[in-house]
Amino acid sequence: MILDAICDGTLRPGERLTQADVAERLNVSRQPIHNALLVLKSQGFLQESGRRGLCVAPLDPALFEAIYQFRSAIEPLAVRLATARMKPADLACGRLLIEQGLKAIKEQGGAAVRADMAFHSWIYDLSGNVMIVETMRLNWQHLRRAMGEVLRHPNLSTRVWNEHRSIVDTMAKGDAERAALLIGGHVMSAFEDVRAMLPKEP
Repeated sequence: MILDAICDGTLRPGERLTQADVAERLNVSRQPIHNALLVLKSQGFLQESGRRGLCVAPLDPALFEAIYQFRSAIEPLAVRLATARMKPADLACGRLLIEQGLKAIKEQGGAAVRADMAFHSWIYDLSGNVMIVETMRLNWQHLRRAMGEVLRHPNLSTRVWNEHRSIVDTMAKGDAERAALLIGGHVMSAFEDVRAMLPKEP
């Protein structure tokens, strides 16, 4: 719940968090809050705030650039692996995710981001590589913070989902190399969109 609040902007960068305040908001004891805050700090979502405890970490352009560099290498690999493993039921799932994503463009809130995450998670899961699945799960939590702003723009969202459709169509043909090239281009386009939305300084 704390992570969701950070990623959807309910908790803004720089906002101070204390165990007592969070425990009161969530109506739970302080001990699990203490543990949760430590985990979020270790993952880079929170940072020290002097004697005041912890605060929400600012959006760091360098971190997002590192994540997208990593994605540009990992996602083409994931698509190659996924294409080789894809069965008719998997293809049907991918096409359904695209339909849901196009509908999510018109919805308010975090639906568009969740749909985007679901599509890429489908590829990671289908790759069969547990390291890709686990590593990208954490990275996407960071990406949620910036992607929400990008996907609020209908024209960008439509382009994103047209690219997703092209990737799935190419995977359906068994052309793993072409699909890998498409997703590589898709990731770099997404990076340019996110970079334009981020503050210039961390």
